[in-house]
Amino acid sequence: MLPTARPSFSQRHPFIFGFLLILAAVALFMGASAALRHLTGGTGPFAGPRVGVVRVEGMIADISKTTAWMDTLRDDPSVRGVLLRVDSPGGGVAASQELLDAVRRMAQVKPVVVSMGTVAASGGYYISLGATRVIANPATLTGSIGVKMELPNVQGLMDKLGLARQTLVSGDMKDAGSPFRAMTPQEREYLQSLVMDMYDQFVTEVANSRNLPVEKVRAVADGRALTGRQAHELGLVDAPGGMDVAMTDLQQLCGITERPVLVEQPKPSSWLRDALESVLDLQPASRVVTPGFLYVY
Repeated sequence: MLPTARPSFSQRHPFIFGFLLILAAVALFMGASAALRHLTGGTGPFAGPRVGVVRVEGMIADISKTTAWMDTLRDDPSVRGVLLRVDSPGGGVAASQELLDAVRRMAQVKPVVVSMGTVAASGGYYISLGATRVIANPATLTGSIGVKMELPNVQGLMDKLGLARQTLVSGDMKDAGSPFRAMTPQEREYLQSLVMDMYDQFVTEVANSRNLPVEKVRAVADGRALTGRQAHELGLVDAPGGMDVAMTDLQQLCGITERPVLVEQPKPSSWLRDALESVLDLQPASRVVTPGFLYVY
């Protein structure tokens, strides 16, 4: 009697085999599509002109991935222009300045139009100054031109716990802003001078970028938030409107008459990270606040 042939993998596991076939087909399709886009520059018979999309959302802190994406779009000749969607209350001073520089570098090569979302205030407004045009919804919260330094103080708690801290410094200002003691008048004057220097940089940038007198900018640069309509009346933004208005402006600047293909930043899969954060109750690094000086626009 002849031995019975062993069933094939597809016969023993038909559902798994079918799933693998689907995965292979999807991978093949995506690879072919990517190759076609690379060879044709995204302008084949089934693709329109390409415009890049950059999203700045939440606190402005680690901007390395955003600036890297902007550099990619800037160097891609098939991308005709860039829509910068800003929905941020601000963030670190240096990070905002770096992002502003990246926006400005982009605008020197191709048109950049900002579309302000719910809030584009402080650093969110600051980074928009490098764009070709700035569009804000009438109810967008923007402006908030100013600088804030936050210094925690736990001296009262230390006294209640009977704890003390001894510090050796090389100069009078090396320990300025220590959270373990009261601030001296000299330290307050010194730290205030740092804040005012950064504030002056902010005001000067607004005046130069928006072609406004410095005195007019200082009149509203007391940290107050403005609606998009108020900002437009003051000359701080170019026009009222949402993403559709911003996209229309961008198409006109790029000379595009047909519906463009939007080139979004690829998002890495984060399901494993999200699951670990949920199960272990972990905080993403971007949400962790380090004690000490906190300069924010």
